[in-house]
Amino acid sequence: MKQYLMAFDQGTTSSRTIIFNKNGEIVAQAAREFKQYFPQQGWVEHDAEEILEAQLATAKQALAIANISAEDIAAIGITNQRETTVVFDKFTGKPIHKAIVWQCRRTEQDCARLKQEGLEPLIREKTGLAADPYFSATKLSWLLHHVEGAMARAKAGELLFGTIDTWLIYHLTGGKVHATDPSNAARTMLFNIHTRTWDDELLKIFDVPRTMLPEVLPTAHAYGQTIPSLLGAPITIGGVAGDQQAALFGQCCFLAGDVKNTYGTGGFLLMNTGSTPVTSHNGLLTTIGWQIGDKTTYVLEGSVFICGAAMQWLRDGLGIIASSKESAEIAATVPDSGGVYFVPAFVGLGTPYWNAAARGTLCGITRGTTRAHIVRATLDAMALQTVDVIEAMRRDTGLEVPLLRVDGGASANDLLLQLQSDYAAISVARPACIETTAWGAAALAGLTAGIYQSLDDLHALTSTASIFTPRADEKARNAKLAKWHKAIQAAQIFAENDAF
Repeated sequence: MKQYLMAFDQGTTSSRTIIFNKNGEIVAQAAREFKQYFPQQGWVEHDAEEILEAQLATAKQALAIANISAEDIAAIGITNQRETTVVFDKFTGKPIHKAIVWQCRRTEQDCARLKQEGLEPLIREKTGLAADPYFSATKLSWLLHHVEGAMARAKAGELLFGTIDTWLIYHLTGGKVHATDPSNAARTMLFNIHTRTWDDELLKIFDVPRTMLPEVLPTAHAYGQTIPSLLGAPITIGGVAGDQQAALFGQCCFLAGDVKNTYGTGGFLLMNTGSTPVTSHNGLLTTIGWQIGDKTTYVLEGSVFICGAAMQWLRDGLGIIASSKESAEIAATVPDSGGVYFVPAFVGLGTPYWNAAARGTLCGITRGTTRAHIVRATLDAMALQTVDVIEAMRRDTGLEVPLLRVDGGASANDLLLQLQSDYAAISVARPACIETTAWGAAALAGLTAGIYQSLDDLHALTSTASIFTPRADEKARNAKLAKWHKAIQAAQIFAENDAF
């Protein structure tokens, strides 16, 4: 029996490949960053062909590092940045435009129009999503209406739409498979999460021809095989999941009430709500976690648009840190943020505020403020934004959150996790392997390949490395949260009545 699983972890800033053995241990990994394009203020694009090239390069590199061949891989699991939108030629596979990234805010006015026309309640009821530029539908509509000839070609059946998973599957299979899974389809704002089908009424609202849309297959499923020439032998694509749902699965959050948070480019907190979708009244999104067989698992999600990207801004934009890793050392040189609060609303605010116009704000700066205080305030912001989402989940479900499982690159930062525990007043658990997004994709593929027979088999492979417990007293915590919410208010007031 083949002993290895390969995960394609296609993120917002890099493409990675991780190879796991059947015990869930990392055998090899490789990564390659790709270029970010910012054609206008608030616009973000990627070159889809560069993403494909980077993903394949890391796969070959990982195989070489592991000293194995494609014939040793039982299956590939794909996990991807969600909502990012690609439109490509059905016959050549070439994109008609750069991919519009989930962070891109170019369709703010389109979303404002949907709200003015009273369509947001309908959209939320069918999709569980807010009418926000974050999701794929308005991005796809923009491409169809702004790229010359695109709409006519789409109606003629010449163009295909996909999120990044679909784009990769299409090219990995040599154009034989045009498909996605429910966790990605549910993020497009075109998919009815109750009927689990593309919705005709939504397609009409966004003026999207149905012929463009991929087939929606279960999350753990044999999607097809890679072209032998790509990696040396055909490999079955056995699992596909959006990155946040893959992380929830990789954390073994299989029971209703289980919660995880991923500190990546953004911050994404998901709660498993079981087989029933929970309607949010507190700014959360209702979405699909995964489908295995005919069983669908739903989740509540809180989306923080800027999390680890705030540290990247300190490094690349301000130049006050040399690396994200250095941030913990610098932040630890001061006992607190010195009264400084940083709201990293570079592309608006997500859960629970959903204010597309809000912008990044630093409050409380004095002559005594140093770079250490700003770095500490950035760590604070990563934790405090998460607290807002946890509180929204408590209000929506009536459930307490006794334990927060965490992953993502920044979860290696002990200071961040202690701050998270203090501000949220809950325990925080970091797994032995923080690559839970990639592991979730690999585990799904392992179920398809028969390496694992059940979710219990996956549970048996997981272990917790560290648990952080609250140290702050309630008075200090409440004072911190009160000031944080004043800063959030300032970030929103500053942008009022501005045209973006």
